[in-house]
Amino acid sequence: MLSLCLNVAIAVLCLLISLTGAQNTSTTDWTTFVNPFIGTQGTVPGTSYNGGNVFPGAALPFGVVKVGIDTTEFNQSTDANAGYTPDGNVTAITFLHESGTGGAPKYGIIPQMPLTTLEGVNVMDNLTYMQPRIGNDTASVGYYKTNLQNGVTAEMTATSHAGILQYTYPVGGQKYILVDVSHYLPTQDEPIAEQFYSNGMIEVSEDGSMYSGYGIWRGGWNEGPDYPVYFCGQFDVVPSSAQLFSGPYTDPYWPNTTNAQATFTNDTSIVGGTTGYNMADRIGALFEFPANATTVRSKVGVSWISVDKACQFVASEIPTYNFNDTVDAVKATWNSDVLSTITTTDLSNQTRLQMFYSALYKSHLLPSDRTGENPYWTSSGPYYDDFYTAWDTFRCLNSLYTLIEPSREEGIVYALIDIWMHERFMPDGRSSNYNGRVQGGSNADNILADAYVKGLGFSSGNGTGVSINWTEGYQAMLMDANVVPPNNFDPEDETGSTKEGRGALPDWLAFGFITPNFTRSVSRTVEYALNDFSLSQVAQGVAPGDVQTYLNRSAGWQNIWNHNLTSLNFTGFLAPKYANGTGFTPDFDPTTCGTCEWMAVTYEALPWEYSWTVPFDMDTLIDFMGGPTTTENRLDTMFIPGIKTTAVGANGANGVGTTLFNPGNEPSFATPFLYNYLQGRQYKSVLRSRQTVNQYYSNAPNGLPGNSDAGAVDSWMIWNMLGLYPVVTQPIYLLLSPWFDDISIKLPDPNSTQVNTLRITA
Repeated sequence: MLSLCLNVAIAVLCLLISLTGAQNTSTTDWTTFVNPFIGTQGTVPGTSYNGGNVFPGAALPFGVVKVGIDTTEFNQSTDANAGYTPDGNVTAITFLHESGTGGAPKYGIIPQMPLTTLEGVNVMDNLTYMQPRIGNDTASVGYYKTNLQNGVTAEMTATSHAGILQYTYPVGGQKYILVDVSHYLPTQDEPIAEQFYSNGMIEVSEDGSMYSGYGIWRGGWNEGPDYPVYFCGQFDVVPSSAQLFSGPYTDPYWPNTTNAQATFTNDTSIVGGTTGYNMADRIGALFEFPANATTVRSKVGVSWISVDKACQFVASEIPTYNFNDTVDAVKATWNSDVLSTITTTDLSNQTRLQMFYSALYKSHLLPSDRTGENPYWTSSGPYYDDFYTAWDTFRCLNSLYTLIEPSREEGIVYALIDIWMHERFMPDGRSSNYNGRVQGGSNADNILADAYVKGLGFSSGNGTGVSINWTEGYQAMLMDANVVPPNNFDPEDETGSTKEGRGALPDWLAFGFITPNFTRSVSRTVEYALNDFSLSQVAQGVAPGDVQTYLNRSAGWQNIWNHNLTSLNFTGFLAPKYANGTGFTPDFDPTTCGTCEWMAVTYEALPWEYSWTVPFDMDTLIDFMGGPTTTENRLDTMFIPGIKTTAVGANGANGVGTTLFNPGNEPSFATPFLYNYLQGRQYKSVLRSRQTVNQYYSNAPNGLPGNSDAGAVDSWMIWNMLGLYPVVTQPIYLLLSPWFDDISIKLPDPNSTQVNTLRITA
């Protein structure tokens, strides 16, 4: 694998690369360079609008539990996707979150909320007890703290499947913890994908020091059906009282408009409704603590299987109430498993170090490692959920795992294939154990091909690697390539499936391109082409007789190349094309795509951008564009300010800047590096990429050019600073120029216990 990765780079700039044995482990605490707030604010200072939607709370790498605050968001054009907003009021502390996502939120479930009074509080309406924050919140690796207006200081940390909360109350007065099982994150800008509470159960021990149960929710960005999550909570202080409550099912936005009120009971258990009913009563518990209990700690375990497993996670992962012990353990894990995989002796620029290690941290929050926690089937290998989404991550995030954590990437690939084995299609997006949604092509194909060509999955059993059955993997890819998935009639696109697979496959098979009879015809044509190139790559080893078939199909993007279309003094672009000889759409403008969303010709990027997205066929692309000189001039035009006249994505919030190149969204990721394919122009790849980082990235809360997208945007910057860029589905890394004088990258061999080191010296 290592020789493939190191011998086929396109252009060598002024850097020295060497491969050595494992280096001495650094004693540097790399967590000190991590700022979890980078990417939590957006283009409007002090708000999350057009921000990174990064989760700033406590979590382990790929942890199931992500403990953080949920806050209000009253701007109708944005959501609190990760729970946190810089200007919102706290409505709960919850244990499941996503990070960096766009679209409608998911999770914000398994809650607690500390209160100091019940005056004016309706437990059915969190707007009656939401709390403004005093001063700035504090966050570091494995630790989060917020000071509420009611005088409570809430601190939190997390393990893989559990978390511990530490509340410090004002001296004297009342002390409560509210558990509203029905709590979740609402959405405002994409109501089609709204979340809902469906049902639940909660019970308390006789003395009130323990509670457990489950909640059932549905919806969210993947438009998933009902899913249960189980919880087990414990307190280190015995409550003076513990009451359960229930109330009518209410509107998710404004329950107070119906004057819904809770009914309290001294029973030790309560159920929302009969099994299968998804408009059950809202339920919860209210705990009051003695006046002399100034500090209350609570451990909560979470399981997708059962209450018993949730309680087992508490016992095994947080055996004591020593809060700092858990914080220290989380930091140690991040240092050993993630942050120390890439180190430098160049500590001169603290800003760069914060940007780099914060990005490395944020790129390891998703997907969620739910190995052993799949409620639907049992497998011998790893299981992952919360792919949000492959459309975002396949371009360079998964390639990062392939390089520095090959065993982890093998586990992810194993899980993708395992999902196909049981559900017929690999996911593009997936949360709550349910596939959805597909923004473009079947991009799990690209993830598999990238892993395959870089030698993953051939475990000898002598290391930490995961053996992948590549014959099964190829069968999963064939399903995407040849079987039309059932139409789920998503209201945002009823032309074909948005749940899984290739919804526009009928056109692709019939014409070799997507016609405007299907939405996103241009962007899906070019993405399906890459998907089929991926099949050809895996077929070389698994099914050699198929190679030419899928190579031929990968040329389908050429079928919608309009050689006569002119824009900004350049000729030749991808454009919508009708079947049966009716040709291209007349007067098509590749500098615009309307809303650039589900119903547009391209998704979240301009046709100008998508015209660059064929890294597997660059020779043809350069020829179509008029040769190297014209291609260079066209690339230069991508970076001229003031040319872009239209925003892209929902509410125009999927990009920043005024250049055709969009630093905030994935279709433009590779564009700055394409100068490497032009002889003698590789220096411009360094120029453009550094301009982008310097202009749009920083160590400030608004230091990302848009959504983090599960760490995809962060990984783009990581590669840039390393002086490398991966060409997905090919064993190629484009060489740039590193941002540090000396970089050491651990390269574990999943087939042995050996760890080599890739050293990059400027």
